[in-house]
Amino acid sequence: MNSIPLAERMRPSRLEELIGQEHLSAPTSFLFKAIKSGNVPSIILWGPPGVGKTTIANIIANEIKAPFYTLSAISAGVKDIREVIQKAKYQMGVVLFIDEIHRFNKSQQDALLGAVEKGTIRLIGATTENPSFEVNAALLSRCQVYTLNALGKADLEAILQQAMEKDNWLKKQDVRLTETEALLRLSGGDGRKLLNLLEIVVEAISERPCVLTNDKVVEIAQQKIALYDKSGEQHYDIISAFIKSIRGSDPNAAVYWLARMIEGGEDVKFIARRLVILASEDIGNANPNALLLATNCFEAVKMIGYPESRIILSQCVTYLASSPKSNASYMAINKAQELVRQEGDLPVPLHLRNAPTKLMKDLNYGKGYQYAHDFEQNFVQQEFLPDKIKNTKLYDPSQNARENDLRKYLKQLWGEKYGY
Repeated sequence: MNSIPLAERMRPSRLEELIGQEHLSAPTSFLFKAIKSGNVPSIILWGPPGVGKTTIANIIANEIKAPFYTLSAISAGVKDIREVIQKAKYQMGVVLFIDEIHRFNKSQQDALLGAVEKGTIRLIGATTENPSFEVNAALLSRCQVYTLNALGKADLEAILQQAMEKDNWLKKQDVRLTETEALLRLSGGDGRKLLNLLEIVVEAISERPCVLTNDKVVEIAQQKIALYDKSGEQHYDIISAFIKSIRGSDPNAAVYWLARMIEGGEDVKFIARRLVILASEDIGNANPNALLLATNCFEAVKMIGYPESRIILSQCVTYLASSPKSNASYMAINKAQELVRQEGDLPVPLHLRNAPTKLMKDLNYGKGYQYAHDFEQNFVQQEFLPDKIKNTKLYDPSQNARENDLRKYLKQLWGEKYGY
């Protein structure tokens, strides 16, 4: 077996050979023209894992014959960036490729600004996260952003076929692809993972011809491949188990799945974002402090990163798992949006309308509105919904200590109006 992985052996060297990104590789596209003219600006490549971001960076460097440097945001720091910039001062047209640029903090991204602006380096950043949120505005404004599409079934099958036809090692193995469903599913749409999985499976089968069936692929994959892959199907299965364990109030299971993600190299901000959503969706007013803690957890891990952020995540996860649960707020907005879709744009009752002009006052805008703070307990019964849907109950407090208090308070105010 070749010591260079199949995915690397099959990496295209020309834009025309790229599979699955026709909007970038077509002769009429801006990127194609820029590469062919040698006048490539600094760019950010945004897309899922394994769809061609690193390949495009290598194609650019290959076609424009430029000095090419690579840094990974996982391991590189400001010192590494400055070293490349210093070398670039004595070379022409240097291309600096930074993989997972969204993992750079503000100071690391700021270190690139001057060199990009002056043209000392041409930056190519690759990210799986929305650059609008993860890349500094100042740096983003100096780069062209290109979105790469997820690979479809036809793209993945074309990648497999290309490998079968062009790779010398594979041709010698007399491979018969009788079924491809398992290869495509286990790759999670990642072209790099697809090719490496194919190579692992072929290597594991001793018989020739090498017949690949779905059952054989799954059997070998379970034996040979890591149990967590942050870009494939396991990513979604494990985050699902993680969320369901917290929702199910099992802190032991929740922290186990958290550990699986941490050991698998999952993005710390991805985990923290899911906790913020869960704190509102699954806990809500049963424990309002949950959202505060989850939000603070997100801000803290952004500042700290691994390995220490695992402690902060664990504190938040065990707290959320141990909290009382309620999805009442989540259900309320679902019901409200469905009602809007059903009834359309119902008119705002006149007494609730704003009346900044005399004409609006003459038309009775705001007439009859009662200012709650003028009344005892800062409350007065009046209708706030459009007439067509008046008395509609959307928020139904759950049965827990805090929301039972809310239920009693609302009943005290409204009586049986909303059926609390």
